[in-house]
Amino acid sequence: MSTKTVIGISLGSSAQDFSFETRFLGVPLQVRRLGTDGSLTRAGKLLRQWDKKAAAIGLGVVRDAAPKRTTATIERDRAAMRAQVRHAPVTTGEPLGTLFMEWAVRHTQQTLGNYFNNARVLVLSGQEHLKVAATLAEYTPNLQFADALLQLGVPKMLTSLDGLQRYLAGAHYVTDWTPPDLLASGPLKDWTRFVLRRALAKAHVVVAPVHSLDEFGLEELGGKTIVTAGVSEARLEALRDKGVHLVVDAAPEVAGHAVGPALLEAMMLAATGREPESLGPDEVLEAIEREQLAPRLLYPNGFKRVNRFAFVIHPLSQEYFKKVKPIEVLSRVAPPVAMDTLEKIMAYAPPFVYSRVTGIRSPTGVEAEGWLISVGGTPKEIMSHPPEFTYRRLLDAAELARRLGAQIMGLGAFTKVVGDAGVTVARRAPLPITTGNSYSASGALWAAHDALLRLNLLPKPRGKGRVDFKAMVVGATGSIGSVCARLLAKVAREVVLVAPEPAKLLALKESILRETPDAKLRVSAQAERLAGDMDMIVTATSGAGKKVLDIMKVKPGCVITDVARPLDLPPEEVAKRPDVLVIESGEIELPGDVQMKNIGLPKNVAYACVAETVVLCLEGRFEPFTVGRNIEWEKVREIYKLGLKHGMKLAAISGVNGPFSDEDIERVRELALMRRAEQAAARARRSARPTARKAAPRTSTAPAPAERPAAVRSAVKKTPKTTT
Repeated sequence: MSTKTVIGISLGSSAQDFSFETRFLGVPLQVRRLGTDGSLTRAGKLLRQWDKKAAAIGLGVVRDAAPKRTTATIERDRAAMRAQVRHAPVTTGEPLGTLFMEWAVRHTQQTLGNYFNNARVLVLSGQEHLKVAATLAEYTPNLQFADALLQLGVPKMLTSLDGLQRYLAGAHYVTDWTPPDLLASGPLKDWTRFVLRRALAKAHVVVAPVHSLDEFGLEELGGKTIVTAGVSEARLEALRDKGVHLVVDAAPEVAGHAVGPALLEAMMLAATGREPESLGPDEVLEAIEREQLAPRLLYPNGFKRVNRFAFVIHPLSQEYFKKVKPIEVLSRVAPPVAMDTLEKIMAYAPPFVYSRVTGIRSPTGVEAEGWLISVGGTPKEIMSHPPEFTYRRLLDAAELARRLGAQIMGLGAFTKVVGDAGVTVARRAPLPITTGNSYSASGALWAAHDALLRLNLLPKPRGKGRVDFKAMVVGATGSIGSVCARLLAKVAREVVLVAPEPAKLLALKESILRETPDAKLRVSAQAERLAGDMDMIVTATSGAGKKVLDIMKVKPGCVITDVARPLDLPPEEVAKRPDVLVIESGEIELPGDVQMKNIGLPKNVAYACVAETVVLCLEGRFEPFTVGRNIEWEKVREIYKLGLKHGMKLAAISGVNGPFSDEDIERVRELALMRRAEQAAARARRSARPTARKAAPRTSTAPAPAERPAAVRSAVKKTPKTTT
């Protein structure tokens, strides 16, 4: 079979020319691409030269240096080039180009998983890429089009697909109009360029011919995804230097070259012997499948993926307002009454970005960036309003997160316990919502188990056996408390479930026993009766400052894990028992070099509810993972495993005064042993007394302060640091 010649004549750069031989659909082809650097005269000469020699000709009508080409000028160029060909089948490949561009977007979304979800997309020409824009609109509402800017010099972006279609519907009135010199140069030109550069810098995805990006650099293209067609090695190298993360190239690779739609369709015509009008969809699909053609995903700087999240925070007290500009000066000198008024006013304030978060990097190579979005209500204000009040603020925050490009949003502190615990917000928000409660429960037990081992007060397990301990969950019928109870029932010798709702307690016990039939469970309406026998206590009441546990009745050396926010045990209560380890669990060390404003934790450390949002973001699981009050323990286990996959670690165990050092934990252990020795001695003295003296009055079983060891006296007198 003789070799057929296929020629591509393009108005593009001649620097991108190539030539190769291949077998395509079983037919040997000699393929050449010839650029004319925008010269119609040269293109006409080449077309006449190859008219009788080529089996098929592809016409590329894109000029590399034509920033303000109108539809009319493009059509004129196309007609002028077609008029030069009388014998060979000729095609511009427009339907094939549209097919591959749309396929490239869907291929990326499917291959990389939710890649374009809520991304900020800038399309330089919506008119040329209308089908691509409609496809991207299935995944994100954050679309901008530069048609009016580049065609008419109007320094404003079209911001929706509907807006683009309305613009195009009236564009026929101005398709042949070009801006006068006054508009095409000078201050307006500079302003137009500024608007385009700013839009490029803010976009996550740019849809454009690759040559149109030559004049932009790292500032505009760094970190971007470029959706285009026909990227050569030289172009890819240039995009690498400009910091582009991913190039989605709709032009498939044939014999080592990116082949554009006009030349590719010409190859199909030559191989099948068909005329352009007879090449139907079935023939095109058959050729694609037989030659295994597909869009390309190119990483100029190596694999790079950055997913995006948002997380809602709020002030926990009036102290927060003393750190926020510009009201910090006023708040420092304002009387308490004025601060109360300010607290009420701030509850109505619109949400705002408190901090940008960058530098989170998973061992898998995926990165996450995000925003901490603050709403103004303190716990006092949130709980004093009906749930709908907070819902509206959270939905405003979700809309802000959507505009920023976040793909998932987490709810923090009291925003996740209001009303139905995120169900309504998740149903009405424009992006997926999670409360973080699954990882909060996981982090609580993770920290508590680590603390038990480090205190070394329990018998060591044999081999890989379990630690033998008794546990109590205060607030067991709550969302986090019930999950903690279910998980502890699988590992602890005995679990005491505490809550003020007897019926719910009994129902919870029945449910746990169905899952873990060999668990030993007890129920109680009050914690104090059995607290003195517990090795671990988890408090998860959301009691809003109410006293839920008498710390003076707790066993020396007990590990208390306080997962409530605000804390169930304030610093002044914790200071009474230096022989007890009270930890604020749920703190996770994020992977990477995390950059964000201070949230009251050490660098790289975040609360578990924040970490859950980050883990889901890194995994690409943009879904309402945890909402409502009934948390599934399977999800607690799943988020724990996903956290390990993405490099999450248990942060240094922290208490009300900050992280515990090894010396701090050893000091608690020593004091606990001393206290236990005191109690043992007191019990021995009581048992040794004559029976006749048993009725004598007694005020206390504890030794007088002067009789205590010096280490105990010093620890009790220590004043805790204040925290916010």
